[in-house]
Amino acid sequence: METPYDVLEIDADADEDEVVRAYRRRVKDAHPDHGGSLAEFKRVRRAYEHITAGRDPSAFDAHPENGQTGSTGPSRASNGRERADGEHGRGSRDGATPDDGADDDADEEEESLGPTVEYLDYEVVESQGWQLTDEDLFEKAEDADLDVDSHGLLVVEQGETLLEAAERYGFSWPYACRGGACANCAVAVVEGELEMPVSTILTDEMKERGIRLSCIGEPVTDDLKIVFNIERLPGLAELRLPAEQFGNARAGH
Repeated sequence: METPYDVLEIDADADEDEVVRAYRRRVKDAHPDHGGSLAEFKRVRRAYEHITAGRDPSAFDAHPENGQTGSTGPSRASNGRERADGEHGRGSRDGATPDDGADDDADEEEESLGPTVEYLDYEVVESQGWQLTDEDLFEKAEDADLDVDSHGLLVVEQGETLLEAAERYGFSWPYACRGGACANCAVAVVEGELEMPVSTILTDEMKERGIRLSCIGEPVTDDLKIVFNIERLPGLAELRLPAEQFGNARAGH
């Protein structure tokens, strides 16, 4: 029987940090844009949720049927997908016929992931001598085989901000006010669009450079490429607030 640890390709005695790192790595491998599939992506996420919920590994179902998942209880990682499942009629399977299997396959194909964000740590950009304006910035990051703390993928669920999604993946990206009144959580959007619904402390010039605040920013394009940890960019230092998490921009600390 496959366990959630098997899905994440780690030992059953892995600690919390190992689980988080394995999840980030497997999410990237399983993503449809990287040769995986939606079904595999969801299987990886179910495994992670099962482990982090503290559930019995022997009760894990890697291929759930009848709308059941390997973990129960609310979580940001599952809410959006469970709502989508309901919209496809998964709650009306009583008395199902053999044809329902084909319908379920069609439903699976109709589902899609939320916005996919490729992230990169600005510390890596600096240490490598790269520039935010490099057209091949993320290609160079991919070739450098960086740790998942520094470069990888995350998927933003419906109603989440970028910061909330990063935290759901176990990151501790910088932040302070969580309301757009400081620049601790600023990121540089290299590709795509991150919409900020309220006025912020950022100047027009900064916004024209692609600077956005992850604490209130929600993706409005399917794919984004962002650089986080950019507090050393010109003009941002004086817009920061003291924060306990500042300077601790990655998990596994």
